[in-house]
Amino acid sequence: MSRAQTADQENTVPAETHVEQGPMSRQDVFELVRDRLADILETDPSGINEGDSFSDDLGADSLALIELVEELEEELGERSVGFRIENEDLEDLKTVRDAVDYVFAKLDGK
Repeated sequence: MSRAQTADQENTVPAETHVEQGPMSRQDVFELVRDRLADILETDPSGINEGDSFSDDLGADSLALIELVEELEEELGERSVGFRIENEDLEDLKTVRDAVDYVFAKLDGK
């Protein structure tokens, strides 16, 4: 193999490497969900806890949850190609913890 071929191989990266930013911990997922939700609800992230119910504790309506899903899909789609939150799973996501567990499991399963 020539030096040029070796140099080319060293500069070649797998197609999806640019989207991989390393695995996210469960805490990273919580912070992402919390921060995006705080932006949507225009509230302080420190006031959002894992046990909070989207509707009862945070006053998030279905539109806010759809916005959260879209933002998470956009953000996590950059990390994990094809990341998607399935519509039929949305009704099971009642609390911040539900969302964090769901997202973390989907990322971990990739």
